[in-house]
Amino acid sequence: MSQHLISPSILTADFLHLESEIEMVNQSEADLLHLDIMDGVFVPNLSFGFPVIRQIKKVARKPLDVHLMIVDPDRYLEAYRDAGADWLTVHYETCTHLHRTIQKIRELGMKPAVSVNPHTDVSLLEPILKDLNMVLIMTVNPGFGGQKFIEGSWDKIRKLKKMIVEAGADTLIQVDGGVTQENIGALIQAGVDVFVVGNTIFSAENPSQVTSNLKNSSQ
Repeated sequence: MSQHLISPSILTADFLHLESEIEMVNQSEADLLHLDIMDGVFVPNLSFGFPVIRQIKKVARKPLDVHLMIVDPDRYLEAYRDAGADWLTVHYETCTHLHRTIQKIRELGMKPAVSVNPHTDVSLLEPILKDLNMVLIMTVNPGFGGQKFIEGSWDKIRKLKKMIVEAGADTLIQVDGGVTQENIGALIQAGVDVFVVGNTIFSAENPSQVTSNLKNSSQ
């Protein structure tokens, strides 16, 4: 059985019933809980801030996988740690001193990850691969849920997998956007380890069963 991880994206949950949505994730076979943090500057959308994260942390029993789609993330690293982030992902495109940012995230006790937008070449991450717990490949343009998977992502995933193997790193590959029960098997085969899944889970009649199906998918 595959050892891949499922990280349901709370952005597509019903925020009027957020506690029960998180409880569903708690009781499901999901491994993480994905939080998309958007500032309306780096991406054309706003999501939620520290008060909401702190409330989520109170009820979530899965580690919080926090993805910062914000400019100047360095200003807030400690604040996200204090709010409850376990994994913290910053964007390559927003960090002037990326290595320093990654070191700081690790020093603060979180697992550092870096995300790349669809147009950013993964080869740019080669110098820091061994410093990362995870690389997040955006398989849609960041900012909104429910988009279709960008087909050019397949080559990017395979290229990154090859880089990780050649570097002797144990960095995980995460994808976010357009993951379905139909394409997850091929994505596992391409080398993906962690799946951010939004609409496929939260719009399903039986979200817990869909989570189980995704978790137990094989190549």
